[in-house]
Amino acid sequence: MESKLKAKQIGGSIGVIIPKDIVKKEGIMPNDTLKVRIEKTSDLNFLWGKFKDVKKSTDKIMREIDEFEDE
Repeated sequence: MESKLKAKQIGGSIGVIIPKDIVKKEGIMPNDTLKVRIEKTSDLNFLWGKFKDVKKSTDKIMREIDEFEDE
């Protein structure tokens, strides 16, 4: 099962909280050994508002890309 979880500071470590519905579905109990795959998701929020000075519309930029690819 795959799910997005949020990392939380727990003392000097980072931990994740497994939602109750997943715990129930998988039958997870305290002290169970779990196999976990850790993969950080991309956060592109830092780009929000960075390109205010771009004067071309997205449509025009896409048309220029298409014209370039046709050459």
